[in-house]
Amino acid sequence: MTVDHDQYKKVIEEVVSKQTVILGPQIALLKARSVSEIIFSEDGKVKEVKGDPQKALQKLIDQYVELSGQIVKTALGPIFNKYPSVKTELDRV
Repeated sequence: MTVDHDQYKKVIEEVVSKQTVILGPQIALLKARSVSEIIFSEDGKVKEVKGDPQKALQKLIDQYVELSGQIVKTALGPIFNKYPSVKTELDRV
């Protein structure tokens, strides 16, 4: 099974968008940009995902969970229900 980089980019953008509502744009983007595998444009769109997109997505989720735990997992659940082929370890935290 091949990895759909475009689908991962969409999921990452939705995750950041959802966290922007919860955390505010400055904090949401600051945490997102701390994931070195994900390159963002100035407006917060994903320009590139380096390496394994699943690992990059998991690092992004981990950044947000570190801040607000269960709130993040609850908020992100509906996004991942829309993309069943995108794998994360959201339940492990």
